[in-house]
Parts: sequence; C-alpha cells; structure tokens
Amino acid sequence: MTAILVGMSAGVDPDALTGLARAADAEVAFLQVHDPALIDVLTSVADRGASDVLLIGAGWAQSGPKRSWLRRVAAHWLRSYDGAPTLRLAPQLLAAPDEELLAAAIAAGGTPMADDAAPLHSPAWEKVPRHRHQVLVCRGPRCSALGASALTSAFGDELRRAGLGDDDALVTVTGCQFPCNHAPVVTVQPDDAWYGRVTVDEVPGLVEAHLLNEERAAHLLLPRERSAARASAEYSDRGPRL
Repeated sequence: MTAILVGMSAGVDPDALTGLARAADAEVAFLQVHDPALIDVLTSVADRGASDVLLIGAGWAQSGPKRSWLRRVAAHWLRSYDGAPTLRLAPQLLAAPDEELLAAAIAAGGTPMADDAAPLHSPAWEKVPRHRHQVLVCRGPRCSALGASALTSAFGDELRRAGLGDDDALVTVTGCQFPCNHAPVVTVQPDDAWYGRVTVDEVPGLVEAHLLNEERAAHLLLPRERSAARASAEYSDRGPRL
C-alpha cells in the first residue's frame, strides 16, 4: 500500500510534513497553497503502478477544509483517471501528526472510497464573494519562519469572536509579499494597508481597529509609496484597460 500524507490547511509547515512523510516511507501532498498538489501526487503514484493508496489528512486550521474536501478532491481524481487504483481514506484526520501517529494510521489502513463524493463545482460558488475586506497573510519563507503559520487560525478565531462573517472579511494565505524585513506581513485590501511584524497577540487589536472600526492599526502600519498609474490607462465601466 502507498500512503500519502495530505496537508489540509494553508497553515501547515510543508517542510515538517515532508520530513515526516519521508521518515515513514510515505508520499506527501497538499490540498491547498503548497506543492505538490494532491491530484499530481495521485497521478504520479498511479502512473508508477500503485494499486492501493491510503490518504491520511493532516494538520488543518480551524477554519480550513475538513475531511469532506479531501473526499471531494480524491473523488474528482478518481473520476478522471482511467484505471485508477483503490483509494482508501484514513478514518481520522491527524491534527498535529508525529511519527507515532502516522505509523499507527498507516498500520490501521482505511476505508475504500468511491467516486461519488460531491463535485468541485456548486451553484453556491458561482458569484464573486461580497466581503468588505480581504486579509492577505504572507506565508513566504521569512514570514513562515517568524511565526506566520499561526496567523491564519488566529484571524479566523478573532473574526468569529467579533461576529464578522464571510461578507465582512476573507482571510487568504499568499506567497511572499516582499517587505520581508518586516515579517510577518499582513495586508488588508482594498484599503492598501500593509502591516508588519504581526504576531498572534496583535491580531485582536488589528481586527478591532481595521476590520470593525475602519481605522488603521497605526503601530503596525508600514509606509508605502505606490507607483504612478500608467499614462495609457483608460477607464470604462469595466475598469482600467491597459
């Protein structure tokens, strides 16, 4: 059996998960943000002749996808790969996996899954969301090394405590946003607000100031000089045409 340890959340540490998988002679894949993507790893192991594959979900943030999204993506792949191997799903997700937990999950095996999980498309996901703010949490290498991995969950927890829903703020993980000396970096759009050295302890104040009261958290705010608009830009009802 080929085991694949699947990072479920944008907040997982890809290097740590990769090392853990290698120590257990397992493959590693990610459901979002990080590489390699789950469908690419499934294709790779199937192309190499694997006939029985165990998926073990690991490390998710509270606001991240749960077992249902792992099933959706795996079923989507099953429907698209001719002669797909048997896919098994471990009975439990590993919130904070270690060598012992991973070894036990591999030994226990899992339940064979069919390709009848819900599709990746839904009428509920057709419209562009209405959120007032988008909070972009940098997960570049420097930000990740300086504590950004905990920020996604911290923002999710604080938004719920503040009573802010999907129409108020959308938290999104990004790659490097470039002012690395100020890591961890968080930006809030469309307000063009750049914050530096954001820690978990700073999150409640930032949410209250900016996302609740529409006031910038001055002590975290980074100076920013925007480049001039291109002279050839023409604006229409559809926005700028460059």
